Amino acid sequence: DVQLQASGGGLVQAGGSLRLSCATSGFTFDDYAIGWFRQAPGKEREGVSCIRSSDGRTFYADSMKGRFTISSDNAKNTVYLQMNSLKREDTAVYYCATRRPQYGSSCPSDPLMYDYWGQGTQVTVSS
Repeated sequence: DVQLQASGGGLVQAGGSLRLSCATSGFTFDDYAIGWFRQAPGKEREGVSCIRSSDGRTFYADSMKGRFTISSDNAKNTVYLQMNSLKREDTAVYYCATRRPQYGSSCPSDPLMYDYWGQGTQVTVSS
């Protein structure tokens, strides 16, 4: 079974940093795309970042560029999201997700196109 487990969230002051982890199992980690999404209360789930194994390319939502960095450790089957210069508006539950194997390593921004989700980790940024 494909499983993803997000962790690393917490409470941080504005301007601080957190590193989220997405531990994965049950699929070929050398042909994948892992996306990070977030959902704030009362808002729709939105794309944050994605990494694909085919060429190592990374993608970021405009508001995260320059502040967030996605990376992977293939030996640990884990993807990370380093979040710096956090703002109050970054407060949300963060999820990692991946797609069925037949889609390979593509990184669509639409969360509806992802098939497997981790349980989410809460990030709260205080002023």
